[in-house]
Amino acid sequence: MYATIRRYRGQADEMDELLHKIDTDFAQTMEEMDGFVAYECVDDGKGGLCTISVFRDRAAAEASTDAAAAWIRAELSDYKIERLDVFTGEVSVSRARSEMLEPAHH
Repeated sequence: MYATIRRYRGQADEMDELLHKIDTDFAQTMEEMDGFVAYECVDDGKGGLCTISVFRDRAAAEASTDAAAAWIRAELSDYKIERLDVFTGEVSVSRARSEMLEPAHH
């Protein structure tokens, strides 16, 4: 498995609405991609977001970054959001409880 971690900076006062759009639209896009394993979005409460996309192979994990960039251009033009960093690598250690399989709705 391979994961891609993307970090973003946005406006803290826009996060609730932005996270709702991610949950109801973009997360589904990730889920429908070939090789999908998991998608998580973490809000730091101060305008920072970190997304973690896990796929069966590196090519699919890297393709998730292209999909994220395209979605941001198409769907988030009204928001101030900047991608700060992208990291893709092989998942070397992984543990999860069953709660991780339940969708988190914001």
